[in-house]
Amino acid sequence: MNQISDTKDFNKLLVKTIAIAVSIFHLLNVSGIITLSTMPIRIIHLLAMLVIVFLTKSTKKDKFKSFDLGIRLIFLALSIYCGVHLLVRWEGIANSGGVTTAQDVIIGAIFMIVILEATRRSVGNVLAIICTVFLVYPFVGQYFTGIMMTRHYSLSRVINMLYTTSAGVYGTPISVSANYIILFCIYGAFLSQFGCGEFLFRLSSTLTKKFVAASAKTSIIFSALLGMLSGSAAGNVAVTGSLTIPMMVKDNYTPEQAGAISAVSSTGGQMMPPIMGAAAFIMASIIGIPYASIMKAALLPSLLYFLSIFVIVHLIARKQKIVAKGDQNQDTALSVLKEDWPLALPIIILIIMMVIGYSPFKAAYISIISLLVVYIPNQIFRKKDFDTAEFFKNVGNALEKGARDTVSIAVACGAAGIISGILSLTGLSSKLAFMIVAIAHGHLIVALILTMFISLILGMGLPTTAAYLVLATVIAPALVKMGAPVLTAHLFVFYFGCISTITPPVALASYVAAGIAKADLNKVGFTAFKYGIVSFILPYMFMYGPSLLMDGSAVEILSTVVFSVVGVVAIGMAIVGYIKTDTNMVEKLLLIACGILMIFQGTLTDVIGIAIFVGLIFVSTKKAKLRSI
Repeated sequence: MNQISDTKDFNKLLVKTIAIAVSIFHLLNVSGIITLSTMPIRIIHLLAMLVIVFLTKSTKKDKFKSFDLGIRLIFLALSIYCGVHLLVRWEGIANSGGVTTAQDVIIGAIFMIVILEATRRSVGNVLAIICTVFLVYPFVGQYFTGIMMTRHYSLSRVINMLYTTSAGVYGTPISVSANYIILFCIYGAFLSQFGCGEFLFRLSSTLTKKFVAASAKTSIIFSALLGMLSGSAAGNVAVTGSLTIPMMVKDNYTPEQAGAISAVSSTGGQMMPPIMGAAAFIMASIIGIPYASIMKAALLPSLLYFLSIFVIVHLIARKQKIVAKGDQNQDTALSVLKEDWPLALPIIILIIMMVIGYSPFKAAYISIISLLVVYIPNQIFRKKDFDTAEFFKNVGNALEKGARDTVSIAVACGAAGIISGILSLTGLSSKLAFMIVAIAHGHLIVALILTMFISLILGMGLPTTAAYLVLATVIAPALVKMGAPVLTAHLFVFYFGCISTITPPVALASYVAAGIAKADLNKVGFTAFKYGIVSFILPYMFMYGPSLLMDGSAVEILSTVVFSVVGVVAIGMAIVGYIKTDTNMVEKLLLIACGILMIFQGTLTDVIGIAIFVGLIFVSTKKAKLRSI
């Protein structure tokens, strides 16, 4: 028994040491203290993530524990061998113009199996199966007919591309993971470890405590603030939901409603600038558009998304006559800021640096430094003492957590490299795009609907970053081919990749929320789907109304915002079935029609929509007055 305990302790220490080491490595790299070529950084990054996977991701069934341990040790050894081999060989291969040996091919083939197993363990079966299908395609494509037919490719050519070049596993996705995502995971871990998470929760609570639906609105704000730092909606629910879901249940929201509100809010955090759950960094790298431009374009749709949730929880509280029963602390926003304002500085510095044009990784690095700089005097001022040992323990914990939070995303990026490499090698990407275009027969709306369903299906069961990586390489090119602007097309698939986490039958964020709320999984999933229905409309709104992406004159943007707000509020009323009083089916259908009319930019549709909305408000107000008599 003591031997087993000692083994577990050693394993934890080993994982902690590797995680801290790889975090320090990336921080030193971004600071310029370590200067390595691009390829070694990617190799070291993925190698460390694979090692952590096989040291930590074990089976949950006790009877297979011993067998699984043996399998993990084998894959651990193979990961190290394949990574070190390429670390030694990559420069020679590059200098020879890509000439490889039979040994390189064999090791590369083994490495593909390692990636698939790591993906299965850390991300899930869905992405592992998708990658396997893509891996097999070059060898069986010759037997297909029509658009899916391709010529035969040798094993050496496929493996060489995926293993030894920057067009495969070590391509753009893993580059973004090594240069951006891990830094923001470390940044988020530092914020959490040094009290910024608690500070944001307290601030959110004070901002909403006097409002109707205070606990639900606290959940929305808190989830938005933390969710934009996270690469996983499900992970965000696990952190924020543990605090906010019990609050909502205490205020008489049903467990299903509380879980759904948390899931929808956390999903929205992935779309919220300035960080957008790290997936936007990959978008910037893939399409070659400055990150600031993506932030600017995503701002209004994200605000409308959260407005819709605010409207829904507000109307639910009015309809169900929910009165806050949660803990009513005496803090105000000013008192919280006065007490902990230094903790807000790192976030402000991050946003300012990114807005004025600094690279995201440089902004995150400086923000981490600023957090540590303000933390020490703040602690001394508040406690009249400073615990050096506790400080360095927190630093170590943050470095470890940052690396471990990156693991599943980094492995997903490696797996996405397989997909993008095969698409590039076989030309399958252009074929899939052509197929969607052919089915659409030149009608953009048909292509958008097809893209929506494919995006939701491919995104199910995947974290946000992995979902976007798959969709950006497989689906987005079809919309671009149909004439959609590149950024708009990528934002379209990005949104549907995000909301796949609240779309049944595989709604990961909803399932995590259901576990916390102790509610039925399917009920929470379908409730979240209903509450998030506006998110299914928003991508169409900015596809047909580019001013929603701040592309247009100030007058166009302002008018679009006004009419979009009316549309979002109308749909929120339809979802809850309440305006001033309960609505009947006809009124619900009219509210939905009003919202849909706001999708299209045009004077006629806007006037009709506003007229319907005003009329319904008038009728509902009259009904409410009559009932009060």
